[in-house]
Amino acid sequence: MAPCAAATGLFDARERSVPMALGIAEIIILGLLVDWLVRRIKLPGLLGMLAIGVLCGPYVCDIFDKNLLDSSQDLRLIALVVILLRAGFGLGKRALLEVGIPAIVQAVLPSLFEIGAVVLLGPPLLGLTWLESAILGAILAAVSTAVVVPQMIDFIETRMGLEKHIPTLILSATCLGNVFVIVVYSVLLGMYLGSGDGVLWKLADIPLSIVTGAVVGGAVGWGLYLFFDKFNPRATKRVLIVLGISILMIHAEHVSQDYFPFSALLAIMTIGVIILEKREHFAHEISSKLGKIWVIAELILFVMVGAQVNVGVVWEAGLAGAALIALALLARGLGAYISLLGTKYDFKERIFIVISNIPKATVQAAIGAAPLVAMKAAGMPARPGEIILAVAVLSIVLTSPIGAVAIAATGKRWLAKAPEGKRYDALDAALESDYHPDTGAKD
Repeated sequence: MAPCAAATGLFDARERSVPMALGIAEIIILGLLVDWLVRRIKLPGLLGMLAIGVLCGPYVCDIFDKNLLDSSQDLRLIALVVILLRAGFGLGKRALLEVGIPAIVQAVLPSLFEIGAVVLLGPPLLGLTWLESAILGAILAAVSTAVVVPQMIDFIETRMGLEKHIPTLILSATCLGNVFVIVVYSVLLGMYLGSGDGVLWKLADIPLSIVTGAVVGGAVGWGLYLFFDKFNPRATKRVLIVLGISILMIHAEHVSQDYFPFSALLAIMTIGVIILEKREHFAHEISSKLGKIWVIAELILFVMVGAQVNVGVVWEAGLAGAALIALALLARGLGAYISLLGTKYDFKERIFIVISNIPKATVQAAIGAAPLVAMKAAGMPARPGEIILAVAVLSIVLTSPIGAVAIAATGKRWLAKAPEGKRYDALDAALESDYHPDTGAKD
């Protein structure tokens, strides 16, 4: 009897898994098709993926299996880990030294301007509290690596702006800035879900989390370098080890947050920086594999975010949300321009760097739905989370195509082409790595 019961249970489990597997197959096929179609009209393919998620999600056609939707948070988390690892493996000490302090200022100041603008505008425009507005501001303040990174690599390979290291500055500032706002976001969300006591102590967690995250990530990265150097596992196994440890670090952050606050996301990126510095060929091999993983991670990420969108809330927040996004971008642009004062860049180059701050996509997709999920899990009203998600998605729809087109057009016109025959560290790194203009990695 027991074997029959076990067999029946296994059969039921298989039956339940078929719709989820079918949903993943639908995401892959439809996502790739729409990605190709949208790219044909010179727009970012992620817009098509997002549209597929909205149409197939529970608020429109309700096609996706519930188990697949329930797993979307974990899938988005894995995609975010891949983003940060790719950033770390492409950002070495050599590149950071080329751009120095301006990259750090460019990473922080524009984000603070944008968050501040959303905090001021969120209550009157969207009816959010100041803390809910700050959470939304931290989500909106991230710049899309999916849009910016491939374009900057393309400029490096075509020698545009290399004389003044402009693509390297933008790459560095984008990666560091995204880590900064994600740390700020995680602290703000913790404050919102907590009792509200000890606000100053929570704010002190931001620099503490950054420092400890860099230290922990550096230690883990050093340990992985020694392990890889001694045992020399295949590149695929290295990727699996790094991914597994990165996900464990996120779990460790949640377990230890009351005793030892650290930014697991910053630690994850630091792993890549350390391995790149110690064994460059290891880093390039892992980055190549991560680029291939990103092809499917990107599909799942943007389709799943689209599936979380309540179309009614997006429509309701439409004009007010669009106005908030536009005004926050103006504030960000002001912060970006101020951060470039006193640098070697001329007016057109500064405006180009400001324009590179426009696109929103990757981080908004990865964490835009997280406040809604957290509010539901805590038994709190879900309305603020729905508004935050709606505006996050609206920012992707509005800024991704505009930013991508503007970066490409102004970069070709305003950036000076470096002389032929002269070598640059950034160019060497680009040519040695496996980046591809569409996916971020060669096939």
